[in-house]
Amino acid sequence: MNMENLDVRLLIERYENGTLSEEERAMLESWYLSEVRLNKDYQGLEENLAKLDQHFLHIISAEEKKGTRLWPKVAVAASFFAVIGLSLYFYSSKFPKKAEFANIQTTDIDPAGNKAYLTLGNGKRITLTDAGNGTIARQTGVQISKTADGQLVYTIAEKNSGSSFLLEFNTIETPNGGRYEIVLPDGTHVWMNAASSLKYPASFASLKERRVELHGEAYFQVAKDKRHPFIVKAAEQEVKVLGTHFNINSYANEVETKTTLLEGSINISNLKSKNSKILSPGQQAIVKGSDIKVGDADVDQVVSWKNGDFVFEGEDLKAVMRQIARWYDVEIEYQGNISSSGVVSTISRTKKLSQVLKALQINQGIHFKVDGRRVLVMP
Repeated sequence: MNMENLDVRLLIERYENGTLSEEERAMLESWYLSEVRLNKDYQGLEENLAKLDQHFLHIISAEEKKGTRLWPKVAVAASFFAVIGLSLYFYSSKFPKKAEFANIQTTDIDPAGNKAYLTLGNGKRITLTDAGNGTIARQTGVQISKTADGQLVYTIAEKNSGSSFLLEFNTIETPNGGRYEIVLPDGTHVWMNAASSLKYPASFASLKERRVELHGEAYFQVAKDKRHPFIVKAAEQEVKVLGTHFNINSYANEVETKTTLLEGSINISNLKSKNSKILSPGQQAIVKGSDIKVGDADVDQVVSWKNGDFVFEGEDLKAVMRQIARWYDVEIEYQGNISSSGVVSTISRTKKLSQVLKALQINQGIHFKVDGRRVLVMP
């Protein structure tokens, strides 16, 4: 048994008896998941790893009894965060010493929470974060309520005839550092990522189409209604559905609009070229300029934000940092020659900013300095 394996063995034993620090525990869990996903074999550790297997399976069983939906690819790790490749922590002499983390501030920044603003058709703006639970507004034919678990729900209050129906449009916006869920008047459930907005009718009564407009990212679970198609406009595309589950990523500071289908069927039209494509479950359409490209998608990676994780599968570092900027409401600046590409990590979105930056620092060999809400990225 060499010293490298001995270090891992000791860490696993300390994990079992509960004497690991929070940081050591996170690193061990990260290493464990990365080795499981990479199917690597570490001879001499089978007995110790078997203990971890039993521990994780116990957690999974408990979560399933509570009805928690586990992300299929990382179910073996349950609610733990992981960073692929963090085995360097145990096997490389290049692991950063504690002093190298000194530039990551101790006054930490929390992850995104239930923060959003609702602007009614009459111009009234409601801060949903501060609004009490229960009915917060009434409009023509609908009642708007905030639930205890942080959802905005529209309920049909009365039927309207076509002649008396007043069409009003509402807009819900999540800021940087915010997220929110909304149930639209037709029963469609929408999960909104940070820095996003959705414009929609206060009521779909007497409308032939259920048309909404998205900026940013959202996951849609559309209520089925064959007579009234649901249409989402996002940047230079329109997505038309009857009832299905899909994700749209359409941030202004991203060069592409990505639409990924999980269930059902959708038709995507490019508003510039008038070209259209029909997606099947598991496919993704990328709209850039007048083009539409369709291919297979890593669905788990696409919806990982909704399920509470950052999952980076070879992304460019700057694309990764744009996600972090939106989620933690921070500004990103770069110093020197930053050319880190192919970022591969899985990190819980419930972690504080410093934990996420430390994980990236270990895995990618880059460094960070945090000053207030400003993050400096350095080689």
